[in-house]
Amino acid sequence: MKRLSAIAALSTAALLGLSACGGGAATGGGDTEGPIKIGVIADRSGATADVGTPYNEGMLGYVEWRNAKGGIEGRNIEAMSNDYAYLVPKAEELYKKYIAEGAVAIQGWGTGDSEALRKKVAADELPFMSASYAEVLTDVAESPYNFVVAPTYSDQMRVALDWIAQDSGGQRTQVAVFHHDSPFGTAPVADGQKWLVEKGYDLGYKSFAMPKTPNFVGLLSQARSLGAKYIVIQNVSSPAAQVAKDIKAQNLDMKIVCLNWCSDELFIKTATPAVAEGHIMIQPFAPPTTAKPGHADIEEFLKSKGSSLQDKGLHYVQGWWTMAAMAQGIEKVLKDGDELNGPNIRKALEGLQLDTGGVVGGGTVKFSTDSHRGSTGTGIYQVKGGQLTELTANAAPKE
Repeated sequence: MKRLSAIAALSTAALLGLSACGGGAATGGGDTEGPIKIGVIADRSGATADVGTPYNEGMLGYVEWRNAKGGIEGRNIEAMSNDYAYLVPKAEELYKKYIAEGAVAIQGWGTGDSEALRKKVAADELPFMSASYAEVLTDVAESPYNFVVAPTYSDQMRVALDWIAQDSGGQRTQVAVFHHDSPFGTAPVADGQKWLVEKGYDLGYKSFAMPKTPNFVGLLSQARSLGAKYIVIQNVSSPAAQVAKDIKAQNLDMKIVCLNWCSDELFIKTATPAVAEGHIMIQPFAPPTTAKPGHADIEEFLKSKGSSLQDKGLHYVQGWWTMAAMAQGIEKVLKDGDELNGPNIRKALEGLQLDTGGVVGGGTVKFSTDSHRGSTGTGIYQVKGGQLTELTANAAPKE
């Protein structure tokens, strides 16, 4: 008996070791009772912490709100949330830890770590959402266990270029793309160039990696030498706000068009409302100023905590609804009486139609077996009077 116990112990250790190496199916963690474990990879102290912190708080806020209402089919969600400081090796380390601790799904953060983990989550059959909207993550063949709740960065770029083509009145003009020097920053650049050719837009297009400097006067000088009138920015709020300040200080005739991660209240606050005035924001998640029905529960929850959506901002909303999408997939598995594991959560998500109360695109996040792109619609906003003012709701790339 002792020998058999020893063999069993060794076998268990071997299985745990394989799982920790990400080399086998990680479909455990779905016990029939007890908390439902979800691993959360958060940036609260790294290069994108300015937007990563409220996003993470939104995820945890949703979990607290949902648990207070009885959880999912009577079981609490346990969000295992840790800071990875925007370091891919640290994200990979946390991923292994979450598997070992029985996570049934993962909420990640950036493009670099989401792409680095993409093949592992496929091999481990572990559903994965993140705050990266890189187009490759929506491809079922390439990324069978990744789900993207909002329009991709490439779709956001297509909408931005559609808007610029219209705003320029058909006159040839130049577009400079300022991007973070990372997989996140470059994700939509090539697709933007292809879009101009496909749509026949008479727009010049050149991309620039943004340096890690406190000002961007030199970069703007290069864009000005091209005659650029529009600066599309694929970066977070703080550097984008500095670009706005530098444009103002140089008295340049340029308009910023921000994609998701610099289209927010922080951009306005950091640049100052006067400097931010008139710039364009491509933002898939409706900001609190639009007061959509999908903001109501969040506002009520935050007020019970002595806070408000005005304090937390739209990235809190973004984290909340991303966690809500994951929870709805898990809820369907449990309601159907199926085992709570990765393949069954994936199957449930592929039939998901989540009503976000007008927060995401046209309001509904929807996945299918053919596409893990939850929405193509995004809002277009302009900064007016210190607020994000809606120009167009649910704008999708032109047919």
